[in-house]
Amino acid sequence: MSPAIEFDLQTPEISFQASGNAIVSRTIHPSGLRILSESVPGSLSTSIGFWIAVGSRDEDSVAYGSTHFLEHLLFKGTPRRSALDIAIAFDQVGGEHNAMTAKEHTCYYAKVQDQDVSMAIEVLADMVAASLIDAAEFEVERQVILEELAMADDDPSDVAHERITEIVLRDHALGRPIGGNPETIRASTRESVLEHYARYYRPDELVVSAAGAINHADLVAQVTAGLDAAGWDLGASSPPTPRRSVEPVVLDMTPRALVVSRPLEQAVVALATHGIRATDDRRPALSVLSSVLGGGMSSRLFQEIRERRGLAYSVYSYASAYADAGMFGMAAGTSPAHVSEVAGLMTTELRAIAEQGITPDELSRTRGNIAGASALALESSDARMMRLGRSELSTGEFVDRDEGLERLSRVELADVQALAAELLSTPLSAVVVGAVKDGIVDDVIDRATPSAS
Repeated sequence: MSPAIEFDLQTPEISFQASGNAIVSRTIHPSGLRILSESVPGSLSTSIGFWIAVGSRDEDSVAYGSTHFLEHLLFKGTPRRSALDIAIAFDQVGGEHNAMTAKEHTCYYAKVQDQDVSMAIEVLADMVAASLIDAAEFEVERQVILEELAMADDDPSDVAHERITEIVLRDHALGRPIGGNPETIRASTRESVLEHYARYYRPDELVVSAAGAINHADLVAQVTAGLDAAGWDLGASSPPTPRRSVEPVVLDMTPRALVVSRPLEQAVVALATHGIRATDDRRPALSVLSSVLGGGMSSRLFQEIRERRGLAYSVYSYASAYADAGMFGMAAGTSPAHVSEVAGLMTTELRAIAEQGITPDELSRTRGNIAGASALALESSDARMMRLGRSELSTGEFVDRDEGLERLSRVELADVQALAAELLSTPLSAVVVGAVKDGIVDDVIDRATPSAS
């Protein structure tokens, strides 16, 4: 059994064996740069991620959307490579490259064959360390981002999840949309994005993770050489930037409701409340709760709302966990006439778990489901690379599959019931997107309160 490994910020070198005979290694460079690898026997490809521990929550009021804006701009060229050069470098070897912006981090990543790893590292290092952020390209990407936001705004599910996050997390920075909104993107200036880039894109903020056909010593040498060639000074001594505080933030618990009127054939209803943080010891219990409630075709929500009543095609529960806050929710797409009924059924199923718990069969089935899903996920070098990066940035510990399953095995029926009761101790907030009648949200909220029958 492999215990969790602490990723403290002082130990310069860590190496250990993980499940499947993989070797995990971690180096803290004197500059504060952190480099992690998971060498997987038999792998023929490698996934590499360059992570910056900064997301949309870290933007100030004059730079909302800058993190996502910057993600786009880093693909647009460096002094040594044009945007086309960057694209060709990966296309000509059949590789993949992309980026993602989240609320607490940004990641630029690639997946290539083992013989192309050095190329991928060199290009990613150049993008991250030496982006031109050209003025003309800035205006082109402004329009691209506006189109991206418009596309998301045409998706009622995306709209529902953005709005429910805003009303549950309120004025906390986590409640803001990751990509900003059309107003903030139109107001963004190249100067504010450049300032954001200069402030956060530094060695002590950077984490590089790689998994697959990788040798750790080679990875360290290639990353440092790539960043040096791109112009970063790795000679200065600096500790890594400390991780975020995990002290829980105090949030307004008053439920809110919102209707977003759209001329749609189907309405999306989302219910949510405050959840648990990323470092909470009850994460395994939350995994069980979410799986039993709305995690698959055998879940209570799917069986009751889709299979027995035919009221929805898609219905599920979900959880989001951050350093100092979290959110738990349920969502479904249904006809406007059935919004209140579906909202009531979702709440009834959550309340049933809070009051009566889950069955031993459900717990056993969920353990098997999570164990199988985790095994399948780790067949992917992408998943392993992401696990490494998030472990370093978020929780500060590496939880191998064996340790994860051990923690899951310690979840008791009472743990799941107690967590469901805690989630329901605050009334659920609600968002409905679609062509619904006046007063529908009041009806939904009435059904979502703990005292409802």
